[in-house]
Amino acid sequence: MFKKILIANRGEIACRVIKTARKMGIKTVAVYSEADKDALFVEMADESVCIGPAASKESYLVIDKIIAACKQTGAEAVHPGYGFLSENAEFSRRLEEEGITFIGPKHYSVGQMGDKIASKKLAKEAQVNTIPGYADAIDTAEQAVEIAKGIGYPVMIKASAGGGGKGLRVAFNDNECLEGFTSCRNEAKTAFGDDRILIEKYVLEPRHIEIQVLGDAHGNCVYLHERECSIQRRHQKVIEEAPSPFIDPATRKAMGEQAVALAKAVKYQSAGTVEFVVGADKSFYFLEMNTRLQVEHPVTEMITGLDLVEQMIRVAAGEKLSFTQDDLKINGWSMECRINAEDPFRGFLPSTGRLVKFQPPADVAGQVRVDTGVYEGGEISMFYDSMIAKLIVHGANREQAIERMRDALNGFVIRGISSNIPFQAALLQHPRFCSGNFNTGFIAEEFPQGFDASMVPHDDPALLAAVATFARLRYIDRAVQIDGQLAGHGRKVSSDWVVVMGGKQYPVSVERAGGGMAITHGDKTYRIVSDWTFGDLLFTGTVNGAPVCLQIERRGLRYRISHFGLQVEPMVMTGRAAYLLSLMPAKLPPDMSRFLLSPMPGLLREIAVAEGQEVKAGEKLAVIEAMKMENVLKAEQDGKVKKLVAKPGASLSVDEVIIEFE
Repeated sequence: MFKKILIANRGEIACRVIKTARKMGIKTVAVYSEADKDALFVEMADESVCIGPAASKESYLVIDKIIAACKQTGAEAVHPGYGFLSENAEFSRRLEEEGITFIGPKHYSVGQMGDKIASKKLAKEAQVNTIPGYADAIDTAEQAVEIAKGIGYPVMIKASAGGGGKGLRVAFNDNECLEGFTSCRNEAKTAFGDDRILIEKYVLEPRHIEIQVLGDAHGNCVYLHERECSIQRRHQKVIEEAPSPFIDPATRKAMGEQAVALAKAVKYQSAGTVEFVVGADKSFYFLEMNTRLQVEHPVTEMITGLDLVEQMIRVAAGEKLSFTQDDLKINGWSMECRINAEDPFRGFLPSTGRLVKFQPPADVAGQVRVDTGVYEGGEISMFYDSMIAKLIVHGANREQAIERMRDALNGFVIRGISSNIPFQAALLQHPRFCSGNFNTGFIAEEFPQGFDASMVPHDDPALLAAVATFARLRYIDRAVQIDGQLAGHGRKVSSDWVVVMGGKQYPVSVERAGGGMAITHGDKTYRIVSDWTFGDLLFTGTVNGAPVCLQIERRGLRYRISHFGLQVEPMVMTGRAAYLLSLMPAKLPPDMSRFLLSPMPGLLREIAVAEGQEVKAGEKLAVIEAMKMENVLKAEQDGKVKKLVAKPGASLSVDEVIIEFE
């Protein structure tokens, strides 16, 4: 067994590998960019080596620097994590030449299966069902359009070396194909250093289901059942689960056996994933093979009891698999939510900055697990991907797993930046998700205009009004204890209040009883018992004897409450004050239609217009890069450019002016 391994990655996955290595008694080496010098994974590792500037192409993607770090520290093996160089055949080959073990498949397997074009040809030879498409590299956007016409729209345009949703677009017509080809090529070159693009038929209403495989150097190969990854937004996975609510045992066996046959065809040695697109009739087609650990590997670990990182290390060290296919049973149900630094209420735009508060739910063995690479006070950088953490739960069945995930999301506190937790919570409440009747188009179909607070269902908003009242009276109770009040003239606390929330009024009456409060609205009474104190962001306790967990914070006269994804800002006031408030005219927001504002923090890559230029609605105005993704800003209406306020290369903050129009 290795004595020391180097982790050629960063963030959550680096921390994940370090934990397993520590459990196995193996020393670890972290390599880090200048932007990551204070990162959690650097602190956790036994040794660390700085390998360059923040940009990944100058640090995490430089093979020579990683090999030099191995030699400097005496690391015998390298775990690549996912992303960066994890599916780079040249990297694994160079390590082998230097006598350093690559904790992953051999370079020839990476070369054959990590390349989507080569893997598709090999899959056909192995008699695996494949989707119709063009399996050779495409040189120009015009050629891409001709190929797309031949296949028939819609088509999927994707980078051969792609992954994680980078370098991938769906085109429904010639214009989308032209633009998508160019964007994919640019993203692929930036993220992977490989700009080859392929095109294939896009299967409508598909499910994205993947099979986890594990092979060793002795010819053994097994499949660890499937993961359901159909809940995606813009081709990036949002929620994953294992097993799939759609797959029956016969289909699972057929898919698993095909995945193993494919892995054996390339003498696959390590953990890998064979991805399939599955139709409504359970017909399945090979998409690609990821020759690395997947982001969503924890759900497989939860239902099998295996540590996949440990298995990768043992296989790389030459050990045989210690189990057979018959030993691999499915135990319960697991789900994973990717907690990303993005604002769901602003079109999921990236959100960077300082983590003022970061309090994930506590790990509970066999029930709740949090994999993360950040800490309270740390910074979410614009240079890397947006994932803050992975929240994983396990239950005896799917219903229990959903319930545990809802509770865990309620208790996940993040402040300082925006996160997608409200959106995740809304998905977990959605009837279609709960029924298991969904496909990869689910989010686009159910949220076609994006996501806003009104889309978050809550079956008992009066509960939130009651909690706000409880908090308000706690503050009043403290206030009435002030010294120096004139005898007989102390403040009298009313038992009747009005909660103004979401444009509605909730009259409530309060009775103190049993160390808590009984708060009545209409014909329903909420008996709340809680030890919540001022400043606590988590409100925990019981309501009518049932446990409750939600987030609350005071914001002036309001109390921001988050529960099951819904965010409200109730005000608790006297009936007279509520009446007077209802007479006040609404304050209109300022007119910003003459300005193009940056919708996110990021790097201004390009301004596509000039001062004095007439622009038409839909015309490209600027390109902002954030978290490895290009975001094209287009004109919402016809107009004329008056002034270019920002310059290409500028680092923009949210709502910073880029262009002023006449």
